Amino acid sequence: MKKFCLAVSILAASTSAAWAQSSVTIYGILDGAVRYTTNAGGTAASKSASLSQMVGGGMSQSRLGVNVTEDMGDGLKAIANLEHRLQLDTGTASSGTDFWRQAWVGVQSNSFGRITLGRQYNLLFDAATSTYASFKYSPYIEVFKPEIGMALTARQNNMIKYLVESGGLRFEAQVSAGENSADVGQGRSMGGLARYAVGNFAGAYVWLRSEDSAGKKVTAQTLGGSWTDGPLYVNVAWAQNKFEAGYNATANATLLASVITPIASRFAIASPAASVRDLYSAGVTYQLTPQFNLGAQYWKGKQKGLVIGGNGVLDAMAVVADYALSKRTDAYVEFDNLKTKGNLMLANGAYSRTGYMAGIRHRF
Repeated sequence: MKKFCLAVSILAASTSAAWAQSSVTIYGILDGAVRYTTNAGGTAASKSASLSQMVGGGMSQSRLGVNVTEDMGDGLKAIANLEHRLQLDTGTASSGTDFWRQAWVGVQSNSFGRITLGRQYNLLFDAATSTYASFKYSPYIEVFKPEIGMALTARQNNMIKYLVESGGLRFEAQVSAGENSADVGQGRSMGGLARYAVGNFAGAYVWLRSEDSAGKKVTAQTLGGSWTDGPLYVNVAWAQNKFEAGYNATANATLLASVITPIASRFAIASPAASVRDLYSAGVTYQLTPQFNLGAQYWKGKQKGLVIGGNGVLDAMAVVADYALSKRTDAYVEFDNLKTKGNLMLANGAYSRTGYMAGIRHRF
């Protein structure tokens, strides 16, 4: 009997040790803000009307996620992630067709890198947020994010992604299957990322190609870097989308799809598609105290149209003051402005817009 009890005790101890090798972490962000926007009317007749609203994600999109890690020994881990994006103001999903904004599983090795499969962030998003984020304390402004508008929706389905790092070097590659029986590359993508970080500097370059439902291609590139020196953070970047003639005009109709209502074509409304878009950006964040950060970012967009008179220019800027109330909670105020000219305007016919926002964000 004593031997049996000893055996049971040993088995229980070993089982506890085995379970200790796995972890499931629930994380999230809850972000709510009030926002006032000029020239926000829904039609050309009401374009000068202002809009007062509560947004369910001001600086960051509210989310709830689960990270899973299992240590399998010998430097090998199984990893997985599920992440749901939601609107804090209504409690609804951020997109009815996109409940899980991330859903992937993979394996990570200390020697051979990491491979993941599923719906994931693409390489354009990886570079922008990890290497030359617009603001040190928040990669971008959720309700005003021109840089993410150039990232080909930022996430892609059916993706296989591989990542390997050595010292300050990182290489990533992604491939997405089209899964179309008609042999059309709907949603198919392929691309690569190279990143180098040393001391205070980090820089990255990405090339990525994707196809629409008819197999027409868009090729995206981004190059940028950042410098951190104590409380000072500086970033600069360039992004380009180059569209094959005939690429889906609806998907190609916007330059800043995230600025409440999109940027549209002023002329040739029936054919608003661009051939090339470039976006240049630069910004600075300064940490005045351990709790208080000030940041400013400027974007310059240039569009070359597929039609005569199709060229356009966009100028946008944003300023943010962020104060950490605690380790996980911060309050912020934000100001943004954009102006268009040439063959670019807001979807309601306005040529400029100004936004004011104040909010609070909690991370867990």
